[in-house]
Amino acid sequence: MARCSNNLVGILNIVTLLLSIPIIGGGIWLSRQANTECERFLEKPVIALGVFVLLVSLAGIIGSCCRVTWLLWVYLLVMFLLIFLLLCFTIFAFVVTNKGAGEKISGKGYKEYRFGDYSNWLQKRVDKNWNRIHSCLVDSKICNSLIQKSNTKADDFFKEHLSALQSGCCKPSNDCNFEYVSPTNWTRTLNSSLPNPDCSKWSNEPNVLCYGCQSCKAGLLDNLKSDWKRVAVLNIIFLVFLIIVYSIGCCAFRNNREDNSWKRYP
Repeated sequence: MARCSNNLVGILNIVTLLLSIPIIGGGIWLSRQANTECERFLEKPVIALGVFVLLVSLAGIIGSCCRVTWLLWVYLLVMFLLIFLLLCFTIFAFVVTNKGAGEKISGKGYKEYRFGDYSNWLQKRVDKNWNRIHSCLVDSKICNSLIQKSNTKADDFFKEHLSALQSGCCKPSNDCNFEYVSPTNWTRTLNSSLPNPDCSKWSNEPNVLCYGCQSCKAGLLDNLKSDWKRVAVLNIIFLVFLIIVYSIGCCAFRNNREDNSWKRYP
């Protein structure tokens, strides 16, 4: 007679098996449609994740429904390692995103971002991969919406609530004291001071702007910080789900061993 825990493990893994199919399909689609360095960078991890989920799900289904004890044992081992790694990553994500925030500027609707305010670990990762990230940011055309607002008056622009990337990559730092012409067009004046090294990197060219600035890196880190915190919260929910599945899987494994014992000693 089928045990409830075995059936539950089988049902849950059928669900994850079905979920792995669109993940793999998305990775394959991305590899064919990729036009930017960002998309090409993502395709392999997405496909690898889908294949991993597929194989683990198959092991869980066969091990629980077909009473293959050794396969269920492998499934539980992988699940335990996954739970452990996910727990470590969640803690790590909260630690490395604990530092850094945008600085409010008086009379401005947007914030300024400083690269040195963020986690040293994140800074090193961004610096190491900056050539690829820089190319990706330029390809993504994050400043296009500001370029198209060429008739925006200075007072209206200063009230804009820009994203971290737009603030860091699409305009010069507030320290530069440049004269506003349009959101992505600024001129140096006699009153302009250059205490910030980003000031010398600014260009009115649409494909240059402040993409090479430290503030652009800081804007990226602020985005990463927000995204990682959301992922960490979702990881906690996923961890609870995995622990429940793992517990049910342990019951199914025990059932398999008991059934095998009865067959061995009738």
